[in-house]
Amino acid sequence: MKVLWLCNIMLPRIAEELGMPKSNKEGWLTGISETILANKENKITLGICFPVEQDKDGICGEADGLSYYGFYEDTLHPEIYDTGLEERLAKILSQFQPDVVHVFGTEFPHTLAMAKVFPKKDKLLISMQGICTECAKNYTIGVPSRVCKKETFRDWLKKDNILKQQEKFVARGKNEREALSLAGNVAGRTAWDKRVLEKLAKEATYFKWNETLRSNFYGKTWSLQNCEKHSIFVSQGNYTIKGLHFVLQAMPEIIKKFPDTKLYVAGDKITAYSSLKDKIKIGTYGQYLLQLISDHHLQEHVVFLGKQDAEEMCGQFLKSHVFLSASLIENSPNSVGEAMLLGVPVVSSEVGGVPSLFEGEKEGLFYPVEDTKKMAEQILRIFGDDMLAERLSASARQRAAITHDSKTNYERLLEIYHEINVCV
Repeated sequence: MKVLWLCNIMLPRIAEELGMPKSNKEGWLTGISETILANKENKITLGICFPVEQDKDGICGEADGLSYYGFYEDTLHPEIYDTGLEERLAKILSQFQPDVVHVFGTEFPHTLAMAKVFPKKDKLLISMQGICTECAKNYTIGVPSRVCKKETFRDWLKKDNILKQQEKFVARGKNEREALSLAGNVAGRTAWDKRVLEKLAKEATYFKWNETLRSNFYGKTWSLQNCEKHSIFVSQGNYTIKGLHFVLQAMPEIIKKFPDTKLYVAGDKITAYSSLKDKIKIGTYGQYLLQLISDHHLQEHVVFLGKQDAEEMCGQFLKSHVFLSASLIENSPNSVGEAMLLGVPVVSSEVGGVPSLFEGEKEGLFYPVEDTKKMAEQILRIFGDDMLAERLSASARQRAAITHDSKTNYERLLEIYHEINVCV
């Protein structure tokens, strides 16, 4: 069976073959692709296509048994549908001749383009990651109206203040809904995405398929004795959906009881403001976060780590006393799965599909998304109760070991492919 993956990024194996920079994103795709390629008895011939810069459009080849194809897409403006994608993807389909096409995510126009040009709709599988339609609905929760409407120089130049960002998610959601309406099959992993997809992909067959996480998160265990006490780790905070504004508002309550509390934030440093270049580049949301840090006197308590590779992220998880997911909406964030797999005590907003990942009070702690007082209370419970931290850690590891078991998830993916391929 020939299976073509349509991904948002170039996998590291291919980047290495082409002598190009490797992406740290979506490392779980590497794990699954390597497993498929290593097990010849599965009789799967795998091909992968992905967006590239315009000067790399049409690149193709083979990297250790993996066929790859690059196509040009303007990923900086994913709200704009480029009809030229249809011709580029049709060419790849003609070259590879897949039996099944598996598309990962609906965030970019290439998903809709593939849904339009792949003629066998019953052999098209779209895996849900985030859901743009839901992101658009929840984009501005907790952000003051004056901040949403404001524009920095960067925002004016890029036509990209918070309200315009929300509008772009609305446009992406429109493409997403059309793509899902054309798909014969969708894969999800939470009760929430199943409910959403029953509305967005009414004619599609739904398959449950849990994700396998990045390989370096397996086989390592968090220890209360070895972590930095009273430290909180947030894996991303570079746009409103990740809810960092709520975290900063909750920090004073935590610091009252534990004055040595530190908040570590990974990802793009959108609050950088030390040079003229930084000041020109900063967006409204970055400015708002800086204002909150100043208003609440958090300068000595917040550390922006910048982009982290998989090993650095894993190390930061293990150093942390609490992992916090403060998102306004999520399906099944891999960061929560990674924390649970390691055993880092998790506090999360009770949104979207996250309740499918763990049971509150048993494997982690929930709080209502806009309730910063409850967020602080849940973090303080873990800081002040070592027995609770240890209990949550052990239970979370046990749950995540099942949810993210690589062998089980690999076998389930093969089942899905074979079921799709034999359908009439």
